[in-house]
Amino acid sequence: MRGRGITMVWRLAVAFLLFAIAALNAQGPNPGSLKRVTVPQPTNLTKYVKDRDALLILGKALFWDMQAGSDGRQACASCHFHAGADHRAQNQLSKTSDALPLNHVLALDEFPFRLLANTADNRSAVVRDAPAIAGSGGLFRRIFIDIVPGSAADGGFDAADVPAFSLSGVNVRQVSTRNTPSVINAVFNFRNFWDGRASNIFSGMTPFGDSDPAANALVVSDGRLAPEKVRMENSSLASQAVGPPNNNLEMSYDGRTWPKLGKKMLSLSPLAKQRVAPDDSVLGPLANQAGRGLEPRHTYQTLIQAAFQPEYWNSDQLIDGAGAILSGRKAPAASTSEFTQVEFNFAVFFGLAIQAYETTLVSDNSRFDEFSDGNPQALTDVEQRGLNLFRRNGCTGCHTGAEFTAASFSSVTRGGALGPVRNGVRRDMGFFRTGVRPIAEDIGLGADDDFGTPLSLAVSQSSVPRQIVNGLFKTPGLRDIEFTGPYFHNGGQATLEHVVDFYSRAGDFPSDGNIGPGVRRLNLSPDDRAALVAFLKCLTDDRVRFERAPFDHPELCVPVGQEMTRPDPRFLLSAADKWALIPGVGSGGNRVPLQTFEELLLGIGADGSRAHSLTEACTIE
Repeated sequence: MRGRGITMVWRLAVAFLLFAIAALNAQGPNPGSLKRVTVPQPTNLTKYVKDRDALLILGKALFWDMQAGSDGRQACASCHFHAGADHRAQNQLSKTSDALPLNHVLALDEFPFRLLANTADNRSAVVRDAPAIAGSGGLFRRIFIDIVPGSAADGGFDAADVPAFSLSGVNVRQVSTRNTPSVINAVFNFRNFWDGRASNIFSGMTPFGDSDPAANALVVSDGRLAPEKVRMENSSLASQAVGPPNNNLEMSYDGRTWPKLGKKMLSLSPLAKQRVAPDDSVLGPLANQAGRGLEPRHTYQTLIQAAFQPEYWNSDQLIDGAGAILSGRKAPAASTSEFTQVEFNFAVFFGLAIQAYETTLVSDNSRFDEFSDGNPQALTDVEQRGLNLFRRNGCTGCHTGAEFTAASFSSVTRGGALGPVRNGVRRDMGFFRTGVRPIAEDIGLGADDDFGTPLSLAVSQSSVPRQIVNGLFKTPGLRDIEFTGPYFHNGGQATLEHVVDFYSRAGDFPSDGNIGPGVRRLNLSPDDRAALVAFLKCLTDDRVRFERAPFDHPELCVPVGQEMTRPDPRFLLSAADKWALIPGVGSGGNRVPLQTFEELLLGIGADGSRAHSLTEACTIE
């Protein structure tokens, strides 16, 4: 009997050891250093581009130039000025309510938008449930009339047909119905936007890749202009870049076209309203040190000519807005409805230039990267514990690899063009339903735009049918997440503590089903939650924290809400804007760190101890 007891104990010990080994092996891999990940490069770039350094200069100028907006005040950067994202707090809501109305100034105690009596239990009583979305302020609702060459502001007039952004007959800026993702590290995304509609294939004027059948460029061939279908792989950043400029919520009055935008921008001095630091890492050598913008000899025409192959810009043949040749007509144009080749091709120049700039925005020098590269002292014991919890609890199922997203090139290409094929159906890689909001509020993958319009996307280059499952959203990367709040596609969580609580309780709407790998109840202790938050913060690159090169930039004025008692003198149906200054910064960065969204809501940093506190007024013409 005694021998049998010893044998049983021995067997139990072996079983326990095997179980421990299995549990250890079940732990997800260390995501690794981003320095070891190759930055994706677009194919056949030299067909269009002759000088990549000149392309980068053009891209940074266009990204930050407020003149690109129809109002002459809204840049791409207006929604991506803060660690690649947006942390403004006033008039940032769509789908508003009595509790969270238009032009509201958000407060920390209004988050999360869905509050449960027990934050650890998604089955507990609901204290509040606001369908509001913390997005980004775009343009006032206006109808485009025409550009005015030499003027940053387009001709247009107020429309009163969107009551969701009107208070007592006075318009406020429209707000997107999804939170703004960061452009930093977006180069690693196989597709961009929350719903992935920015195709990996760049086709010129739209984000939709091969599903856009148009010939979106004109090229000189055998001495004559000929239409050409643009096609460039590994270019979802370019596809994304051409979406907002003529979107009638984000940057444009309703009805503007790419040739019109090209004609306007080519008539303006780059960054004419903004100061550029003389030590800006890209634009510094071109900066007008006596005033704003670039030196007068640097125009958008010269920047395009320096960057692109001449067969895409050197013809003086005039064409109409649809690209048809105007027989016998040569530049100069007689009206704003006649275009040169360089004006008509502006979308191609814009998309590829913005992509070139955003490709440089790679934050691969966090303490986590140092740790992954062999320095065990780079992370504290608490942060290492958080890393182990992150790996052990299945977080790497969605936030995989050094990019911290399964929607990356690295993940997608392992599974095929868009993901693995199961039962004859291709499932999109990196898009999951995580129980943030009910599907009926936003169908996610398969939506036409950031504002929820349904569309059956045809972005796959595979003959295998894709599985369109509503409610799926692209998994965002986690790097620099300390500064990119509020979080999730609805912006409904203000802090990383809120986010960790959300995953600890397995989401807010678990009854939706099929919510994705790794989304399960974690039942984290307070110490576990604190360790996970500490780990997430160690993913911040100090170059982002202090806006050091390549994250330096020109100055920018951003709207931070409307003054409802004062109309805009140019548009009597619109309330006047309040403006805050984002000071320009050179390659050496700021002396103080960026402000987190939580700090903004609490007023921390208004004393000058944080950058981007949005307290310094900005005068804008």
